[in-house]
Amino acid sequence: MTLSEWAASNGVHYQTAWTWAKEGRMPVPVRQTPSGTWLVDGPSVKASGRVVAYCRVSLADQKPDLDRQVARVVPGATGLGLPVTEAVTEVGSGLNGRRRKLHRVLSDLGAAVIVVEHRDRLARFGVEHLEAVLSASGRRLVVLDPTEAADDLVRDVTEVLTLMCARLYGRRGAKKRAARAVAVAVGEAAE
Repeated sequence: MTLSEWAASNGVHYQTAWTWAKEGRMPVPVRQTPSGTWLVDGPSVKASGRVVAYCRVSLADQKPDLDRQVARVVPGATGLGLPVTEAVTEVGSGLNGRRRKLHRVLSDLGAAVIVVEHRDRLARFGVEHLEAVLSASGRRLVVLDPTEAADDLVRDVTEVLTLMCARLYGRRGAKKRAARAVAVAVGEAAE
């Protein structure tokens, strides 16, 4: 297959794939024909590897939500032509860097496609970095609902304040305190 076909099927921009091919960093074998066309010799991500659905909730009392999340992600991925071979569920904060099941999925090179419902189900911050790492290894992340909050900065500040309030005051009421703090900050900025 050509480099552009490989890039399109793996969710990588053509220019990125071309740069990787020129620098010898492609995750699959490539060769350049005498006419200058790049050909990918290895299989595409869709042809090889497993599709893993990753579902996460923050608290143990949200386990029923976890089951509903799996019930949405698996048919959603199948509808995109990605039959899910494994569903990984986890209870843990999106800010926690020590989630064992997520680490297992990310380190498993056989997991060619990782499907999540929302970006924040994978991690609160740095999802772009995870996507780059997956892409560099010939894998990809599929987000079923890619819609983002209208104001990313307010969302990020709210998440950081929620984390800080949870550490200061305990989990109970942290979200409410963070919302009040953001409302006060937005009110002061408007004046």
